[in-house]
Amino acid sequence: MTPRSLLMRGGRGGAIFLAVMALLAVVVPVLNLGLAPDAALHLPDYWVTLLGKYLSYALLAIAIDLIWGYCGILSLGHTAFFALGGYAMGMYLMRQIGTRGMYGNAELPDFMVFLNWEALPWYWWGFDQFWFAMLMVLLAPGVLAFAFGWLAFRSRVGGVYLSIITQALTYALMLAFFRNEMGFGGNNGLTDFKDILGYSLQSQHTRVGLFLATVVALTLGYLACRYITGSRFGRIIEAIRDAESRTRFIGYRVEYYKLALFTFSAMLAGIAGALYVPQVGIINPGEFSPINSIEAVVWVAVGGRGTLYGAALGAGIVNYAKTWFTTAFPEIWLYALGALFVAVTLALPRGVVGLLARRKGGTA
Repeated sequence: MTPRSLLMRGGRGGAIFLAVMALLAVVVPVLNLGLAPDAALHLPDYWVTLLGKYLSYALLAIAIDLIWGYCGILSLGHTAFFALGGYAMGMYLMRQIGTRGMYGNAELPDFMVFLNWEALPWYWWGFDQFWFAMLMVLLAPGVLAFAFGWLAFRSRVGGVYLSIITQALTYALMLAFFRNEMGFGGNNGLTDFKDILGYSLQSQHTRVGLFLATVVALTLGYLACRYITGSRFGRIIEAIRDAESRTRFIGYRVEYYKLALFTFSAMLAGIAGALYVPQVGIINPGEFSPINSIEAVVWVAVGGRGTLYGAALGAGIVNYAKTWFTTAFPEIWLYALGALFVAVTLALPRGVVGLLARRKGGTA
């Protein structure tokens, strides 16, 4: 598939999405770094971080839409892979603190010193190296997804049963990571990061650099998913979504296609988590919460399932609404989220993208 055909496969919506990514990559650094803080159009550091957070969520939403919108696999535990990628990045950032921690221990993170750990656990070895941490960002969620998918898809577990099992998976991981003896910071998680690749995380330039890295990752993630859905492999997974039994009957090993797609999606979610952590400055077991996975599914439904760019749009809309609601009316946010999901399900089955396409008389 040529780059031109790849772009055409995404339609007008895909072209607009890529144009917005290019625009953000130029406008945000200019407004943040190029203008004085007292200038009318200056973009505060807070908004750079917030936009980077939204874009990392958008990458997670695309990963979910790839398996749900195109293959019919509704995962209610995908934030487990997001959190694993985040923890891998967090472990690298913790190892970079060294003697600058509260206890001044060059080898052990502060929480381990506080809990009287005598030596660094073996599963923390290597995280002082960036390349190793990035490898774990992919391998930790990828291996878990492969093992889980191998057992589930070969047993032909699907539908609501698969959704429940994925939710149980992320809940089990949340309970495990809450335990201090696991060696991941317990309830407090990993925080108080200092720098990445030698650059201070408090630096304005570092914040912009992380934002640009997220823009690039989201763009490449979208293009990779668009390539998959536009290929022969993509046509087969759509056939599995629409008529799994028939697809299996004509000779395709359905479980292998599901497994490959599920594993790739998990690795994409892990990358999103790794980009999220240095920008928000913390990763804790709360990221494994099942409600987070359900919320991520809502993003996809609101934006438009089966479009990829619609999922990214939904992540932006819902999280901006969350930022506003949790500030103005914190006690009703969850009710607003539930009402939004019900309203979209009943009135907008194709999400915001479907509504816009219907008004313009085109296709999403």
